[in-house]
Amino acid sequence: MPDTLYLASQSPRRRQLLDQLGVSHELLLPAAGEEADEAEALEAVRPGELPAAYVQRVTALKLKAARERLRRRGLPERPVLAADTTVALGRRILGKPADADEARAMLASLSGRTHRVLTAVALWTGRRTLAALSDSRVHVAELPAAAIDRYVAGGEPFGKAGAYAIQGAFAGWITHIAGSHSGIMGLPLHETATILRQAHVSF
Repeated sequence: MPDTLYLASQSPRRRQLLDQLGVSHELLLPAAGEEADEAEALEAVRPGELPAAYVQRVTALKLKAARERLRRRGLPERPVLAADTTVALGRRILGKPADADEARAMLASLSGRTHRVLTAVALWTGRRTLAALSDSRVHVAELPAAAIDRYVAGGEPFGKAGAYAIQGAFAGWITHIAGSHSGIMGLPLHETATILRQAHVSF
């Protein structure tokens, strides 16, 4: 199995986490102009869809789109890795906020409560797909309205599921985590390493 894989993700955090594992990778991303439309279509939530089913379905769709990209571009065949992260409050899926008002509303809904962060990861080996799911719990302290306003004004909530990044300033409001810190960041290292070993990817 090749030592370098393709990563189908825009997330710099996923790149950093793969680097942390020592996994050699190249990005396999949509071409300019395709990115926004493709992401919006892939991440649409179906009515009544539960968070675990949603994040696994979106990851599978991202992997399928990346495999089609690979074939279209005639690139050398290598393993392809895709992942998706979602934040869930009960059955409610909190995606990426569209604007500042939605970011403030999401953060207010997380205040003083425990929510779940689910990250699905899937690897195409060239013959089969290996997949795993990380499911963590995060408790957030009571968030004063002024703190929410400052955080949103800083711009960090945008492009983040649930309107926050655990590796940023928001960590100062998190009182307890049960699960995978790297999974909450966007790529669960234990689960990822496990499927890479199963696929005989060297790292």
